[in-house]
Amino acid sequence: MIKVVRNRNIHVVPGGISVSLIEPPIGRLLEKAGTRFGLVVLASRRARQINAYFNELGEGLGSYVPPQVHSLSRKPLSIALEEIDADKVTTAPSE
Repeated sequence: MIKVVRNRNIHVVPGGISVSLIEPPIGRLLEKAGTRFGLVVLASRRARQINAYFNELGEGLGSYVPPQVHSLSRKPLSIALEEIDADKVTTAPSE
């Protein structure tokens, strides 16, 4: 019998195998955003846009861009992180 010990978001299985429960992995997201702060800002801004898009669906305004990836998640932040991982959302260089 294998026991799985939960340590935050990582399952540690006897024998040295560890499996991350976060998808997409934070390391991959940090490579795309550059810094933790940049990732937080980018993901939160995009999540707000996605939330606004879903809120105005019935009004027919169409002023926000819909989600750019097909996701099983219904949460705007999870969708935003998946978009960043898929290179659908990037930061604009500052002047």
